[in-house]
Amino acid sequence: MFHVYPTDRESLERDCDLHFFIASGPGGQHRNKVESGVRLTHRATGVVVTATERRSQHANRDVAFERMAMRLEERQRPRISRKATRPTLASRERRLGTKRIHSQRKQMRSMPNE
Repeated sequence: MFHVYPTDRESLERDCDLHFFIASGPGGQHRNKVESGVRLTHRATGVVVTATERRSQHANRDVAFERMAMRLEERQRPRISRKATRPTLASRERRLGTKRIHSQRKQMRSMPNE
């Protein structure tokens, strides 16, 4: 059982901690001296998302909220369990054939018995 977290912008703004930091990388003086990087932390789940692609803090904030919504939606998607299946007859024969060839190669490498 899992908890349903809302992924609309207002709920995310209410449920997330917003932190700004200086983003590294190309972009010149504006990017190197201004705190344009955005880090969002969802308090309920502990999911952390960062956005540093843009030189604008506002653009990075929008991208971070979109990423957080996608991450929470992905986390809430039910997992489909895999059904255990038996290998087919053809795949079993292929596997045994390669094992037989490998075994013969190893036997050829050994010293002959006298």
